[in-house]
Amino acid sequence: MAKDRVYLDWNATAPLRQEARAAMVAAWDLAGNPSSVHTEGRQARRVVESARAAVAGAVGADSRNVVFTSGGTEANVLALTPGLVRNPGAPVRRLIVSAVEHASVLAGGRFAAEDLQVLGVDRDGIVRLDDLRLLLADGKPALVSVMLANNETGALQPIPELAGIVHDAGGLLHVDAVQAFGKISFDINKLHSDLLSVSAHKIGGPKGIGALIMANGVAGLDALLRGGGQELGRRAGTENVPGIAGFGAAVMAAQASLNDMKRVEELRQRLEAGLRQCSNGLVFGQDVPRLPNTVLFGAPGLRAETAVIGFDLEGIAVSSGSACSSGKVQLSHVLEAMGFGPELSRGAVRLSLGWSSTEADVDRCLEAWRKLSGALLKHSDETQLERF
Repeated sequence: MAKDRVYLDWNATAPLRQEARAAMVAAWDLAGNPSSVHTEGRQARRVVESARAAVAGAVGADSRNVVFTSGGTEANVLALTPGLVRNPGAPVRRLIVSAVEHASVLAGGRFAAEDLQVLGVDRDGIVRLDDLRLLLADGKPALVSVMLANNETGALQPIPELAGIVHDAGGLLHVDAVQAFGKISFDINKLHSDLLSVSAHKIGGPKGIGALIMANGVAGLDALLRGGGQELGRRAGTENVPGIAGFGAAVMAAQASLNDMKRVEELRQRLEAGLRQCSNGLVFGQDVPRLPNTVLFGAPGLRAETAVIGFDLEGIAVSSGSACSSGKVQLSHVLEAMGFGPELSRGAVRLSLGWSSTEADVDRCLEAWRKLSGALLKHSDETQLERF
């Protein structure tokens, strides 16, 4: 990354940690296949299992329940398997997802379209628990998928309470924790989640590696990739040893630096205060618990694609929402689900910070916004904003 640029798109991808880079370089020199029983193979296997233990330890899971994947999307799709059971219990035959989920969850995985139901959210993007109770009232077991932290707003869902509702109805809960991992501390057992998705590149690991983590007692996981016995038969194919090594190193570094997130949260608050001073704008989800690093900001008349380009020309990397939607001029499905109209959902800009972010980065961003806002925003008065 160029030294004169400011990177405020950590929710899309965090810069590679030096610990992860070093672990990957060392792993590239290993000749053995992790499935081989000779010395070289066992060396590679040790690297894989060490990383598996690091990922499991970070969320309070058992190592044997960690399945390495190509990233968060594959982990989500692998989790959304009809027929999953948790003893004692009946196989799930339908899927319920919140309206603010990542696209890989909204697509429904391997469930048929007619078996998919969407759960609404309130104005802050929090799932409506009473609506969930109504959907589960028919007694048919369901797999429910709700993300721990929203990738656009950073809003945190009440997962333990939600899990109680799901389990009381005989269902299973999948939690997409990709955006929360490495930013807040959580435990799969305290969340009472049955399945949990995480990804390396959100925490300073390499792109292209993630994991699905299962709670004890979950059975019926149907492999997407078949043919070999890798990952205890849950994902065939020779393991990506360098990627896994980098993932493990990034996890350990991220866990060690979790306390620094308080400083990052203070930077976020400084950023939000400055954005409000510069324009007649709104921080989405500001009234509920959020990730310490995430700001989704909008103002009447703002167009996200123009703002992103404007910031980029000023040397600042921001985004218009989910990285999976970058380059597309479209409304934010998250803000639509929260009840905001096109005037705001078309113009939201996401700014996300990380471990190397500084006050100088925030101040430079605010300086750029003061310069850009006059040209980017249409005239709007207080009464116009009150409509939203």
